[in-house]
Amino acid sequence: MDIPPHQGLTGVAGRLDEAGVIRSPLGFMLLALARGTARSLKAGEYEIPQGSNTLAVLTLLEGGRVRQHAVLFREGGTLTELARILETERLARSDDVHRVARDPVFLKTLDVQAETLEGYLYPDTYQFVKGMTTEEILARMVARMRDQISPDLLERARARELNVHQVLTLASIIEKEAVVRGEMPLISAVFWNRLKIDMPLQADPTVQFAVGKDGKALTRADLQVDSPYNTYRRQGLPPGPIASPSRAAIEAAVKPAAVNYLYFVSVDDRRHHFSANLAEHNAAVTQYRMAKTR
Repeated sequence: MDIPPHQGLTGVAGRLDEAGVIRSPLGFMLLALARGTARSLKAGEYEIPQGSNTLAVLTLLEGGRVRQHAVLFREGGTLTELARILETERLARSDDVHRVARDPVFLKTLDVQAETLEGYLYPDTYQFVKGMTTEEILARMVARMRDQISPDLLERARARELNVHQVLTLASIIEKEAVVRGEMPLISAVFWNRLKIDMPLQADPTVQFAVGKDGKALTRADLQVDSPYNTYRRQGLPPGPIASPSRAAIEAAVKPAAVNYLYFVSVDDRRHHFSANLAEHNAAVTQYRMAKTR
């Protein structure tokens, strides 16, 4: 049940009585006054165990032991997915999440040099409580992401002439392309090798992001869309991250494998075949497509 902020003792007792968790509002108020906590009861959302007596209920409100909402934000998750999760948990409205995540003033307070928090929210399981502001929720997730950017990672990024925004951008693409972590350095190497020779990244997830088809098959028309996120038509990295990368993907972005691969194609729903030249790649595509149709 919810105890709103700035609720007086009488109001709190009334809400508890309406919810049927105390036997007497007067008894609850007298006990709070006797314990000297009448003015310090904590607002929030509480889970009150069935059969709790008045003292147990009062103790919960005195200690502010509010209900914790476990929020799982998966690796490769997007801002849209997070907004949906927070709204489902009744922790924040979806439109508020999108608004705050694009608020230039809020981004400046977090020292995020980007137009949105896409890619800056670390994928993890969080414990949030009802009553937290959207700003507090997002700030905690950004802080968790910042914790992942170690001095060693920063040094490796600088050695490759990348800033944090570019690292997160590349890492987000690696995250969306890879299924198993062991392939992340290989996928990173493919993209680095393409960048070195000014070859378009040709990463499907960036186009899926551009056309709103996360994880869905693309059409020929999708691949022609005029968007800075269409890495089939534009060279280099897209303007920003397309999802939230894991620590493994961030590390892979600055520590690619020492291989000369330029192409990869999925073998199954977990593995890829990597090739150093187009002829080998085309042969692999034919081989695995034929295998899938058998």
